[in-house]
Amino acid sequence: MRVSVLGPLTVGLGARSGVPSAMKPRKVLSLLLLHAGRMVPVQSLMAELWGDHPPRTGLTTLQTYILHLRKLLAEVLGMPSAAVTRDVLQTRPGGYAMVVGAGQLDVHEYRALVAEGEGALEAGDERTADLSFRRALALWQGPALVDVTPHGRPLQAEVARLEQSRLTVTERGIETRLRLGGHLEVLSDLASLVVEHRFHEGMHGQYMLALHRSGQRTRALTVYQRLRMTMTEELGLEPSAKLQRLQQAVLVSDPRLDHEAGAPGRGPVVA
Repeated sequence: MRVSVLGPLTVGLGARSGVPSAMKPRKVLSLLLLHAGRMVPVQSLMAELWGDHPPRTGLTTLQTYILHLRKLLAEVLGMPSAAVTRDVLQTRPGGYAMVVGAGQLDVHEYRALVAEGEGALEAGDERTADLSFRRALALWQGPALVDVTPHGRPLQAEVARLEQSRLTVTERGIETRLRLGGHLEVLSDLASLVVEHRFHEGMHGQYMLALHRSGQRTRALTVYQRLRMTMTEELGLEPSAKLQRLQQAVLVSDPRLDHEAGAPGRGPVVA
Protein backbone atom coordinates (compact mmCIF):
# COMPACT_ATOMS: atom_id res chain seq x y z
CA MET A 1 0.00 0.00 0.00
CA ARG A 2 1.20 3.48 -0.87
CA VAL A 3 0.03 6.40 1.25
CA SER A 4 0.58 10.09 0.44
CA VAL A 5 -0.30 13.27 2.29
CA LEU A 6 2.32 15.60 0.74
CA GLY A 7 -0.11 16.77 -1.92
CA PRO A 8 -3.46 15.09 -2.64
CA LEU A 9 -4.52 12.41 -0.17
CA THR A 10 -3.72 8.99 -1.62
CA VAL A 11 -4.26 5.58 -0.08
CA GLY A 12 -4.09 2.77 -2.55
CA LEU A 13 -2.71 -0.45 -3.87
CA GLY A 14 -2.40 -0.61 -7.62
CA ALA A 15 -5.58 0.81 -9.17
CA ARG A 16 -7.60 0.40 -5.97
CA SER A 17 -8.14 3.49 -3.79
CA GLY A 18 -8.96 3.58 -0.11
CA VAL A 19 -9.79 7.30 -0.04
CA PRO A 20 -13.47 7.92 0.73
CA SER A 21 -15.42 10.31 -1.48
CA ALA A 22 -17.16 12.10 1.42
CA MET A 23 -15.12 14.89 3.02
CA LYS A 24 -15.62 14.13 6.72
CA PRO A 25 -14.28 10.54 6.49
CA ARG A 26 -11.37 11.94 4.42
CA LYS A 27 -10.56 14.31 7.27
CA VAL A 28 -10.64 11.46 9.78
CA LEU A 29 -8.33 9.39 7.58
CA SER A 30 -5.97 12.34 7.07
CA LEU A 31 -5.61 13.03 10.78
CA LEU A 32 -4.98 9.36 11.51
CA LEU A 33 -2.30 9.20 8.81
CA LEU A 34 -0.51 12.32 10.04
CA HIS A 35 -0.22 10.57 13.41
CA ALA A 36 0.45 7.13 11.93
CA GLY A 37 1.38 4.61 14.59
CA ARG A 38 0.08 6.81 17.40
CA MET A 39 -3.33 6.99 19.01
CA VAL A 40 -5.47 9.95 17.96
CA PRO A 41 -7.97 10.80 20.73
CA VAL A 42 -11.65 10.70 19.92
CA GLN A 43 -11.83 14.33 21.10
CA SER A 44 -9.30 15.41 18.45
CA LEU A 45 -11.17 13.61 15.69
CA MET A 46 -14.46 15.16 16.76
CA ALA A 47 -12.84 18.61 16.97
CA GLU A 48 -11.61 18.15 13.41
CA LEU A 49 -15.08 17.28 12.21
CA TRP A 50 -17.25 19.70 14.20
CA GLY A 51 -15.00 22.14 16.03
CA ASP A 52 -16.17 23.11 19.51
CA HIS A 53 -19.78 22.12 18.88
CA PRO A 54 -20.09 18.42 18.03
CA PRO A 55 -23.64 17.11 17.63
CA ARG A 56 -25.13 14.80 20.22
CA THR A 57 -24.74 11.97 17.72
CA GLY A 58 -21.09 12.89 17.07
CA LEU A 59 -19.53 9.82 18.65
CA THR A 60 -21.87 7.46 16.83
CA THR A 61 -21.21 9.26 13.54
CA LEU A 62 -17.45 9.05 14.08
CA GLN A 63 -17.73 5.32 14.71
CA THR A 64 -19.67 5.00 11.45
CA TYR A 65 -16.85 6.79 9.61
CA ILE A 66 -14.29 4.42 11.15
CA LEU A 67 -16.32 1.40 10.02
CA HIS A 68 -16.53 2.86 6.51
CA LEU A 69 -12.77 3.44 6.41
CA ARG A 70 -12.11 -0.13 7.56
CA LYS A 71 -14.37 -1.46 4.83
CA LEU A 72 -12.51 0.56 2.18
CA LEU A 73 -9.12 -0.56 3.48
CA ALA A 74 -10.24 -4.19 3.54
CA GLU A 75 -11.20 -3.91 -0.14
CA VAL A 76 -7.94 -2.21 -1.10
CA LEU A 77 -5.71 -4.59 0.83
CA GLY A 78 -7.71 -7.72 0.14
CA MET A 79 -7.94 -8.44 3.86
CA PRO A 80 -10.85 -9.48 6.08
CA SER A 81 -12.37 -6.58 8.01
CA ALA A 82 -11.35 -8.23 11.27
CA ALA A 83 -7.69 -8.21 10.17
CA VAL A 84 -7.92 -4.53 9.23
CA THR A 85 -9.36 -3.75 12.66
CA ARG A 86 -6.59 -5.73 14.35
CA ASP A 87 -3.59 -4.67 12.26
CA VAL A 88 -4.31 -1.48 10.28
CA LEU A 89 -7.00 0.84 11.70
CA GLN A 90 -6.94 -0.07 15.35
CA THR A 91 -9.22 0.86 18.23
CA ARG A 92 -7.14 1.89 21.22
CA PRO A 93 -8.13 3.16 24.66
CA GLY A 94 -9.42 6.69 24.11
CA GLY A 95 -9.16 6.76 20.33
CA TYR A 96 -7.93 5.18 17.12
CA ALA A 97 -4.58 4.55 15.43
CA MET A 98 -3.57 3.96 11.83
CA VAL A 99 -0.67 1.54 11.37
CA VAL A 100 1.35 1.76 8.15
CA GLY A 101 4.34 -0.30 7.15
CA ALA A 102 7.88 0.97 6.67
CA GLY A 103 8.26 2.88 3.42
CA GLN A 104 4.51 3.21 2.82
CA LEU A 105 3.86 6.77 4.01
CA ASP A 106 5.49 9.64 2.13
CA VAL A 107 5.74 11.92 5.16
CA HIS A 108 7.80 9.30 7.01
CA GLU A 109 10.19 9.08 4.04
CA TYR A 110 10.32 12.88 3.87
CA ARG A 111 11.28 13.24 7.52
CA ALA A 112 13.92 10.53 7.24
CA LEU A 113 15.52 12.26 4.24
CA VAL A 114 15.49 15.63 6.00
CA ALA A 115 17.19 14.09 9.04
CA GLU A 116 19.72 12.46 6.73
CA GLY A 117 20.44 15.83 5.10
CA GLU A 118 20.85 17.61 8.41
CA GLY A 119 23.18 14.88 9.63
CA ALA A 120 25.27 15.19 6.48
CA LEU A 121 25.54 18.94 6.96
CA GLU A 122 26.74 18.46 10.53
CA ALA A 123 29.37 16.06 9.20
CA GLY A 124 30.48 18.59 6.58
CA ASP A 125 29.23 16.48 3.66
CA GLU A 126 27.37 19.12 1.62
CA ARG A 127 26.97 16.92 -1.47
CA THR A 128 25.12 14.20 0.44
CA ALA A 129 23.05 16.86 2.20
CA ASP A 130 22.14 18.42 -1.14
CA LEU A 131 21.00 15.07 -2.53
CA SER A 132 18.97 14.25 0.58
CA PHE A 133 17.20 17.63 0.58
CA ARG A 134 16.40 17.32 -3.13
CA ARG A 135 14.93 13.86 -2.65
CA ALA A 136 12.88 15.04 0.33
CA LEU A 137 11.40 17.98 -1.57
CA ALA A 138 10.71 15.83 -4.64
CA LEU A 139 8.18 13.86 -2.58
CA TRP A 140 5.87 16.89 -2.45
CA GLN A 141 3.15 16.87 -5.09
CA GLY A 142 1.49 20.12 -4.02
CA PRO A 143 0.34 21.65 -0.72
CA ALA A 144 -0.15 19.04 2.00
CA LEU A 145 -3.63 17.45 1.86
CA VAL A 146 -4.62 19.90 -0.84
CA ASP A 147 -7.85 18.03 -1.57
CA VAL A 148 -8.98 17.72 2.06
CA THR A 149 -10.69 21.01 2.90
CA PRO A 150 -11.57 22.95 4.88
CA HIS A 151 -9.18 21.92 7.64
CA GLY A 152 -10.38 21.89 11.21
CA ARG A 153 -7.96 23.08 13.91
CA PRO A 154 -6.17 19.72 14.38
CA LEU A 155 -5.49 19.27 10.66
CA GLN A 156 -4.69 22.95 10.22
CA ALA A 157 -1.99 22.71 12.88
CA GLU A 158 -0.43 19.59 11.33
CA VAL A 159 -0.54 20.98 7.79
CA ALA A 160 1.01 24.27 8.95
CA ARG A 161 3.83 22.29 10.59
CA LEU A 162 4.48 20.38 7.38
CA GLU A 163 4.40 23.47 5.19
CA GLN A 164 6.84 25.28 7.50
CA SER A 165 9.14 22.28 7.33
CA ARG A 166 8.94 22.33 3.54
CA LEU A 167 9.87 26.02 3.48
CA THR A 168 12.78 25.49 5.89
CA VAL A 169 14.13 22.53 3.91
CA THR A 170 13.82 24.51 0.67
CA GLU A 171 15.91 27.28 2.19
CA ARG A 172 18.44 24.82 3.61
CA GLY A 173 18.72 23.08 0.26
CA ILE A 174 19.39 26.32 -1.58
CA GLU A 175 21.95 27.33 1.04
CA THR A 176 23.71 24.02 0.50
CA ARG A 177 23.73 24.40 -3.28
CA LEU A 178 25.12 27.92 -2.95
CA ARG A 179 27.95 26.55 -0.84
CA LEU A 180 28.61 23.99 -3.58
CA GLY A 181 28.82 26.72 -6.23
CA GLY A 182 25.37 26.16 -7.72
CA HIS A 183 24.38 29.83 -7.90
CA LEU A 184 23.30 29.62 -11.55
CA GLU A 185 21.27 26.51 -10.82
CA VAL A 186 19.18 28.09 -8.07
CA LEU A 187 18.34 31.35 -9.83
CA SER A 188 15.07 30.20 -11.40
CA ASP A 189 13.87 28.58 -8.17
CA LEU A 190 14.65 31.71 -6.17
CA ALA A 191 12.99 33.99 -8.72
CA SER A 192 9.76 32.08 -8.11
CA LEU A 193 10.19 31.72 -4.36
CA VAL A 194 10.63 35.44 -3.65
CA VAL A 195 7.38 36.13 -5.51
CA GLU A 196 5.56 33.45 -3.53
CA HIS A 197 7.11 34.48 -0.19
CA ARG A 198 7.14 38.26 -0.49
CA PHE A 199 8.51 38.98 3.01
CA HIS A 200 10.92 36.05 3.41
CA GLU A 201 14.21 37.85 3.96
CA GLY A 202 16.31 34.69 3.95
CA MET A 203 15.24 33.74 0.44
CA HIS A 204 15.62 37.31 -0.79
CA GLY A 205 19.15 37.29 0.59
CA GLN A 206 19.90 34.00 -1.16
CA TYR A 207 18.54 35.43 -4.41
CA MET A 208 20.72 38.53 -4.05
CA LEU A 209 23.76 36.37 -3.40
CA ALA A 210 23.06 34.05 -6.34
CA LEU A 211 22.56 37.03 -8.67
CA HIS A 212 25.75 38.70 -7.46
CA ARG A 213 27.77 35.53 -8.00
CA SER A 214 26.24 35.22 -11.47
CA GLY A 215 27.50 38.67 -12.46
CA GLN A 216 24.11 40.38 -12.01
CA ARG A 217 24.88 42.89 -9.27
CA THR A 218 22.33 45.43 -10.49
CA ARG A 219 19.52 42.88 -10.34
CA ALA A 220 20.68 41.82 -6.87
CA LEU A 221 20.33 45.41 -5.66
CA THR A 222 16.92 45.68 -7.34
CA VAL A 223 15.75 42.64 -5.40
CA TYR A 224 16.72 44.39 -2.16
CA GLN A 225 15.04 47.67 -3.12
CA ARG A 226 11.82 45.88 -4.11
CA LEU A 227 11.71 44.01 -0.80
CA ARG A 228 12.44 47.18 1.17
CA MET A 229 9.67 49.07 -0.59
CA THR A 230 7.17 46.25 0.00
CA MET A 231 8.09 45.96 3.68
CA THR A 232 7.98 49.68 4.42
CA GLU A 233 4.70 50.24 2.54
CA GLU A 234 2.81 47.19 3.79
CA LEU A 235 4.40 46.45 7.18
CA GLY A 236 6.04 49.72 8.20
CA LEU A 237 9.32 47.83 8.71
CA GLU A 238 12.85 48.03 7.35
CA PRO A 239 14.74 44.90 6.24
CA SER A 240 16.83 43.26 8.95
CA ALA A 241 20.33 44.45 9.75
CA LYS A 242 21.70 41.24 8.25
CA LEU A 243 20.03 41.91 4.90
CA GLN A 244 21.14 45.54 4.99
CA ARG A 245 24.74 44.36 5.47
CA LEU A 246 24.34 42.04 2.48
CA GLN A 247 23.07 44.93 0.37
CA GLN A 248 26.09 47.04 1.36
CA ALA A 249 28.41 44.13 0.56
CA VAL A 250 26.87 43.80 -2.91
CA LEU A 251 27.23 47.57 -3.44
CA VAL A 252 30.99 47.44 -2.84
CA SER A 253 31.48 43.97 -4.37
CA ASP A 254 32.81 42.61 -1.08
CA PRO A 255 35.07 39.65 -1.95
CA ARG A 256 33.50 37.66 0.89
CA LEU A 257 30.47 37.26 -1.38
CA ASP A 258 32.44 35.24 -3.92
CA HIS A 259 31.83 31.51 -4.05
CA GLU A 260 35.26 30.74 -2.64
CA ALA A 261 34.43 32.73 0.50
CA GLY A 262 31.25 30.75 0.94
CA ALA A 263 32.72 27.36 0.16
CA PRO A 264 31.81 24.35 2.28
CA GLY A 265 33.13 24.59 5.81
CA ARG A 266 33.89 28.31 5.61
CA GLY A 267 30.91 29.58 7.59
CA PRO A 268 28.32 32.23 6.70
CA VAL A 269 29.02 34.60 3.83
CA VAL A 270 27.86 37.74 5.60
CA ALA A 271 27.70 37.78 9.41
